[in-house]
Amino acid sequence: MFKTKITPIALVIASLSAPASADLIISEYIEGSSNNKAIELYNNADTEISLEGYTLGLYSNGSSSVGNSIDLTGTLGANTTYIISNPSAAAAILDIADTTSTVTYYNGDDGLVLTKDGAIVDSFGQVGVDPGSEWSEGGVTTVNKTLRRKNSVTTGRTDSTSAFDPSEEWEQFDIDTFDGLGSHAGDGGTAPEPDPEPEPLEPLVCGADKTLISAVQGAGDESPLVDTMVEIEGIVTADFQGEDGLDGFFITSLAADVDSNPMTSEGLFVYFTDTNVDVGDYVRVQGTVDEYYDSTQLADVTQIAVCGTDEIASATTISLPLESQADLEAYEGMLVSLEQTLVVTDNYGLGRYGEVELATERLYQGTQVALPGDAANAVEAANLTKKILLDDGSTAQNSDPTAYPAAGLSAENTLRTGDTVNAVTGVVAYSFSTYRIHPTVTPQFIATNAREDAPEQSEEADLRIASFNVLNYFNGDGQGGGFPTSRGADSEEELVRQEAKLVSAISAMQADVVGLMEIENDGFGEFSAIASLVNALNDADTANNYAYVDFNVSQIGTDAITTALIYRADKVEEVGTAAITTDYPFDYSNRAPIAQSFKSLSTDEVFTVSVAHLKSKGSCGDDNNDDLGDGQGCWNEIRTEAATAFSSWLDGKPTGVDDEDIILVGDMNAYAMEDPIRKFDEKGYKNIVAELDGNTLGYSYSFSGRAGSLDHALASESLLSKVVAATDWHINADEPIVLDYNVEFKSDGQQSTLYAEGPYRASDHDPVIIDIKSEVVLTPEEQTPVIEADQTFSIDEGASIDTVIGQLAFSDPNADVSPVIGFTLTGSDKISINEQGQLIVASELDYSVENTITLSIQATDSADNISEPTSVVININEVAEDEVQNDNDDDSGSLLWLTLLLAPLSVLRRFKKK
Repeated sequence: MFKTKITPIALVIASLSAPASADLIISEYIEGSSNNKAIELYNNADTEISLEGYTLGLYSNGSSSVGNSIDLTGTLGANTTYIISNPSAAAAILDIADTTSTVTYYNGDDGLVLTKDGAIVDSFGQVGVDPGSEWSEGGVTTVNKTLRRKNSVTTGRTDSTSAFDPSEEWEQFDIDTFDGLGSHAGDGGTAPEPDPEPEPLEPLVCGADKTLISAVQGAGDESPLVDTMVEIEGIVTADFQGEDGLDGFFITSLAADVDSNPMTSEGLFVYFTDTNVDVGDYVRVQGTVDEYYDSTQLADVTQIAVCGTDEIASATTISLPLESQADLEAYEGMLVSLEQTLVVTDNYGLGRYGEVELATERLYQGTQVALPGDAANAVEAANLTKKILLDDGSTAQNSDPTAYPAAGLSAENTLRTGDTVNAVTGVVAYSFSTYRIHPTVTPQFIATNAREDAPEQSEEADLRIASFNVLNYFNGDGQGGGFPTSRGADSEEELVRQEAKLVSAISAMQADVVGLMEIENDGFGEFSAIASLVNALNDADTANNYAYVDFNVSQIGTDAITTALIYRADKVEEVGTAAITTDYPFDYSNRAPIAQSFKSLSTDEVFTVSVAHLKSKGSCGDDNNDDLGDGQGCWNEIRTEAATAFSSWLDGKPTGVDDEDIILVGDMNAYAMEDPIRKFDEKGYKNIVAELDGNTLGYSYSFSGRAGSLDHALASESLLSKVVAATDWHINADEPIVLDYNVEFKSDGQQSTLYAEGPYRASDHDPVIIDIKSEVVLTPEEQTPVIEADQTFSIDEGASIDTVIGQLAFSDPNADVSPVIGFTLTGSDKISINEQGQLIVASELDYSVENTITLSIQATDSADNISEPTSVVININEVAEDEVQNDNDDDSGSLLWLTLLLAPLSVLRRFKKK
């Protein structure tokens, strides 16, 4: 098998070079039950042909790339067939097949292309288009049918990208019709002999002897009665016979037929649509027991009888968590009810398949909350017991409207992970390797995890730094053309939609510096992606002046995507030299690190911002870069090496600015407890969100129904001490992917109703937002206390010792860091000053001796900064004798004698000083 991307243009070119009349064509297409799939090729030529150079390729789900293929070998005689079978097909196919191949792993919505030395000679379906579940025109459908090429068709369909109408060249036969395989009736082929008329069937008798549903299901994973024709009876619990339904219905055992074995299910799916049934019908069915992709069902139904109507079947109550997912085998086909609050943990398949995963709680990646290895694996093992998939009872893809939420999904009416539902009732089925519930009662979801606006900047903060993965923002040629690009938007229309959402998100964050990931790596010129994005930001947010760091290179590293830095030039300015390194391990896999230093225009705070995008977890490498089964995925070793090298590079101050305040933001492709994040911590760069939260329950990404943080902000110790708030803004990870900017697989109506220019599902990663309180750095002169000049105080003579004269006026510009701790006073020993700056009487004051005291005072702070000497004047007020007498009159009688006693002494004191 090989994989090659063939664009629609390449396919057209290839078709033009194909011969006008090909000798080899696709003559029969079988898409049957289970693995009954086969392709018949027919040699139209009158001579033998070599099959060397012929390749049959499979294009799945609208892809323009070959997903699987088979190179043919050998020769093929004139007017004969060559059959390629699924390896697990029925014996009737395998017995006549020329070869088996996984190229037959197709469904009704997949295309097939037959090429000769790269030139298209025939095709089936329309490459590059996903029709939903099938191509269907004129009563001919490509799903669950056998199709034979009309006798009149002798040349191949060489335009594989043109619209495909199967009725033009194909005739339809019932599912699992194999009798014509191996003989093509056109150009010398021989038509198969018709089957004899079947013997008439004996009518079904309700209530007669029957096989119990529990016996059909058995106690194991597979029915013990596979390929056995049986007659069963039960009550219809769910009807999915309609268009785009499951092509059948579910029944449950009659109450009298329920056995006592809890391991045997009492429900069964009947694959049959020819006779309509309704929920509540009591039916008897004759058919053959089948295991369809490990799901037990009754197929090849020959008869059905409705024995009664309006019967009531009770749902069996089950609950999560289970001991094991395998426990659901005992309920396969049964009507069940989960009467508990369940949380939406995965909505990725909501738009495409109508699927929502529910669990007892939000489920986390093992390595987000536990150390890699046994602990993380235990978390994931527990996760599996807590979840179940809610399906929509339909095989249709891209349904309009989607099944959930009940009012219909739209850009404004979302269904986010973290939302809840209080009860689920439906039938248990098994398909695509997963147990699921098809509801019989429409579930009512509650917006428990409602959308939130961008977080307001903390009142303490004066700086905001953010990290944002912009999900392959490619701008074509920057002038409206150049589409499709290798990533991102496929057209200018999609770019406009993508850009509007990104601009809405970034402008709402109001961050002073934003580190970006997954932006097109096309330099910094006028038409570059980074220039286009910044121009769009400035057009939308006129209150700010956005700019980008220009690294003065045509591209950073060798990858198609890179990292970038944008900032608000009205808030910060660049200082130092923007830096890049492409040294190992950044010469491949890990994207090249970038860094630049900035200074706040309001506080002069200097800090360095670096951006990382480490190697992803997919497409494993060798040895230690393989998936070691510890929960960290592929390429863990090289990500960990990057963490060490990144830290050393930043410690070396690559921007030339010798400042310890460093923050590293970006998509590390590693969850919070994985080796790279712990290595950063070891090197002194702390996980800010986890440090502030005190746990690792934050998340920025959702994968396979598990939340976790791939996006991190890591700070040096000095900068961490200045962080006052940190959060992941959940605008993307919680939202259904179908709400993004893409137009593929969406009807015209959905392209409008599922899209809004707001920030929600602007990307697949949530931004990380960090608020910082700058440290005000003052010069020694700016830190020094200042005593106000020309201060004058008054105090009456004779005032008591320790009387407070007044409060010295002074300022302390750095009181939070180095407060004033004392004062020095010279000029008089009659006045003192305390640590608070209060002037105090220290000895007797006599107006006649000294009516004015001039002091020199200095303040000292905790950093030993001393203010300039400042003169302060104390005026002594003379107190007249009658004022003294009046004051004394206010005293109580017992003190009158003291006044009389002191009077002569006062006269004597005045006399002596003349």
